[in-house]
Amino acid sequence: MSGSLTRTMVVWIPDWPVTAAATAAGHPPDAAVAVLAKGRVLASSAAARAEGVRRGLRARDAQSRCPDLVVLKYDPVIDARAFDPVIGCLEALTPGIQVIRPGMCALKARGPSRFYGSEPAAAEKLLDRLETFDVPGGRVGIADGPFAAEQAARASSAVTRVAVIPGGGSAEFLAPLTVDALEQPTLTDLLRRLGLRSLGAFAALHPTEVLTRFGPDGAFAHRLARGEDDRPVVARQAPPELARKLDFEPPVDRVDQVAFAVRAVADELVGQLTTLGLVCTTLRVEVGTESGRVHEREWLHPRWFSPADLVDRVRWQLQGSGTATSELTSPVVRIRLIPEQVDPVGAHVDGLWGGGPDERIHRALSRVQSMLGHGGVASVVIGGGRGFLERQTLVPWGDRPVPANPPDMPWPGAISGTANRWPTPAPSTVYPTPQPAVVLAADGRQVTVSARGVLSGEPAAFRFEPAPQVADSNKLHPVTAWAGPWPVEERWWDEDAENRLARFQLVGADGRAWLFAVRNTHWWAEASYD
Repeated sequence: MSGSLTRTMVVWIPDWPVTAAATAAGHPPDAAVAVLAKGRVLASSAAARAEGVRRGLRARDAQSRCPDLVVLKYDPVIDARAFDPVIGCLEALTPGIQVIRPGMCALKARGPSRFYGSEPAAAEKLLDRLETFDVPGGRVGIADGPFAAEQAARASSAVTRVAVIPGGGSAEFLAPLTVDALEQPTLTDLLRRLGLRSLGAFAALHPTEVLTRFGPDGAFAHRLARGEDDRPVVARQAPPELARKLDFEPPVDRVDQVAFAVRAVADELVGQLTTLGLVCTTLRVEVGTESGRVHEREWLHPRWFSPADLVDRVRWQLQGSGTATSELTSPVVRIRLIPEQVDPVGAHVDGLWGGGPDERIHRALSRVQSMLGHGGVASVVIGGGRGFLERQTLVPWGDRPVPANPPDMPWPGAISGTANRWPTPAPSTVYPTPQPAVVLAADGRQVTVSARGVLSGEPAAFRFEPAPQVADSNKLHPVTAWAGPWPVEERWWDEDAENRLARFQLVGADGRAWLFAVRNTHWWAEASYD
């Protein structure tokens, strides 16, 4: 049976999610760190485990066991990005590596073992390579098939870093392990309820009965438990190098000269993407100058970049200082075009009504931005916060629309959502400085709101207090419709920062709507609906 199975070598780096997340966040290797996924501990560092932090704990329970615990959110993008150089490090010794998951990879054992003399010698060589690459603590398992090799790697230790299971001995090695090693929660729960707690007990069942009772997934898990993992090791295909670089010798000091030279590189880049069936939706342009500085910026596109679009972005970036001249402050020595995000071309096919208008608007605003500067054109992104002014973030046009405050965080004191009576829809203009105003009832008296939310009278008119930035000061605006009050109690736990107010929506005779707030007897306009 072992002759038909592939001798497989699995390289495993324990606690890899912690290593990747801690490195990205700038924490030292010996810190007590836990990585959370869906509110529970996914992985923890050795220092955290020494304090009792275990996989599956809730964040609060983990922090109660280790008060100094650094809690980081699991990011699969960071995890995979950090592991990619490690794969490149191992591929320098032996090609044909398959990535199982970030922190674990597999390769056929035959080639390295013949080159280095034996399977243990080849494994030690790979671990030494990781140590040189500043990735300590690696383990290697060697067995018949990827599953048994992975379990062998997990069974190794810091002292015995290499575990070799002889050919044909995978079933005997796997028999004492629990069924949790299959990583199939539904099947594992069912097997436990049937009294099958070990892989050996599960493997003792007849294959036909397993297929009939548990289906194809159960039959596959049964083959793994019997040590009959015949899955081949499929080497990863290194992604093609898409970035393009253009060096200028001698340096060029005119925008039009740079744009003319970039055209050929842009055609080459888009041509390669077309060959691969891809389009670029996010481009990073790096401009190296003779002074040694590198100016870089990311450009987004509502559809995809054509060669002409790439040339335009380079030209606009060179003119981004706000001057309209073609002279550069420092000659350009290098241009790099880097596709930061590429998508299959089928994901950006034209809709029923086409995509022209959005693309023209994007192009026009990007052109205006090149003349006014990077922050000259901005769009509003709604994020988290307690008030509209706090929730809005001005993002330069073409940058990723990321709010300053994450919307998914708890915001005590905020009112968000229809169930909590937030004034909807969101206003189109939020004033940086609230405009003082007076709201009057039909009898001419000022409207007030009690602590219980009771009005002294219905709003009938309003006027703004005199101010330099306020037009039509003291002009009386009749109210044709109104809604509210929406009581707000912010930071009730902080005596100094506590804020109690009520919000209203008022519609004037001209059809314009306003968002007002009142505290005690003081009214002000926070925003307007244009």
